[in-house]
Amino acid sequence: MVSISGSVSNGFEKVREAFAANFAERGDVGAAFALVVDGQLAVDLHGGIADPESSRPWAEDTLVNVWSTTKGVTATCFAMLADRGGIDYSAPVARYWPEFAVAGKQDVTVAMLLSHQAGLCGFRNPARMEDFYDAEVAANRLAAAEPFWLPGTQSGYHAITIGFLATALFRRVEGRSIRDFVRDELSHLNIHIGLPVSHAAGAATMLAPPELSSSNLAGEFTPAQVAALANPLIDPLAPNNPAWRAAEIPSANGFATARGLARLFGALAQDGWLDGRRLVGPKMMALATAEQIRGVDAVLGVEASWGCGFLRNSNGVYGPNRAAFGHSGWGGSFAFADPDAGIGVAYTMNRMGTDLMGDPRNMALIEAVYSSL
Repeated sequence: MVSISGSVSNGFEKVREAFAANFAERGDVGAAFALVVDGQLAVDLHGGIADPESSRPWAEDTLVNVWSTTKGVTATCFAMLADRGGIDYSAPVARYWPEFAVAGKQDVTVAMLLSHQAGLCGFRNPARMEDFYDAEVAANRLAAAEPFWLPGTQSGYHAITIGFLATALFRRVEGRSIRDFVRDELSHLNIHIGLPVSHAAGAATMLAPPELSSSNLAGEFTPAQVAALANPLIDPLAPNNPAWRAAEIPSANGFATARGLARLFGALAQDGWLDGRRLVGPKMMALATAEQIRGVDAVLGVEASWGCGFLRNSNGVYGPNRAAFGHSGWGGSFAFADPDAGIGVAYTMNRMGTDLMGDPRNMALIEAVYSSL
């Protein structure tokens, strides 16, 4: 029997039951789940094993790589910057980054870039994992590249590359990289881009089924899918690598707790205030989450509705309310806000699943949340 720790407010006992069932029936090894309702933590649970080799248990502050759930944090950073008047979603990227305006990309706006419309979903030339570990070099390589499609005509998930593009643009506007901005503005939530050395000893070890790799994400690849998902093939265990942990990849190497993510998205679900400080105002969140493009994503092969970096709840993955928005990560993690319900929800874990959408652990937790509200 896995030991479950943490707190559950009255009326949310079903969520604890679903969380426990994820270990008993759905393969979880170590995980955490948090729910913020009207600004207050209603559920804050953790359990299982963070590192099977040492049998170290999952603690309330255990950090774990959340893969693309990181993109929701990056989108929040842009919303914060826009709310401060630092960047205009409707402006061309080239206004802030002149070198970007080559190979037909001169009209790509910040909103188009953040909503995966720029056609820079991967590298055209062969790439290695080591190419992910210098964000500025990678960003310059992408800025000089020809897009895989006419920008603005479709979305194609920039699985890794949006992180390099985003932090390069952000730094040119704000002065800090996204990693440094998160360190300065959000680390009190125990959210980080990369893993600080001071936190390394307590981080969770990523676990993956042997059949899982980035090549599982699609069938017969188009050139854009090859670039996005298989150049290079990404090892699910990369987050255990010190080089990955030391890098700045604001699309995929965020390390966080469920509590911190839920508190962040809980604030975004309401007025944007957290711990006495305004992160983003409601008007800017409305702009940041407004639909930029909708349709079958050219990389993922499923219908998606994109805001400015946020995945909109067009297909019900974040519950019954269409206003919900957030992001999910490879293998099962997720964090989202639901303004209609006034909630922020997050789940982190170390045993990756194989479902691109509809992870049964996710579905059970989200169903339990909404049945308890």
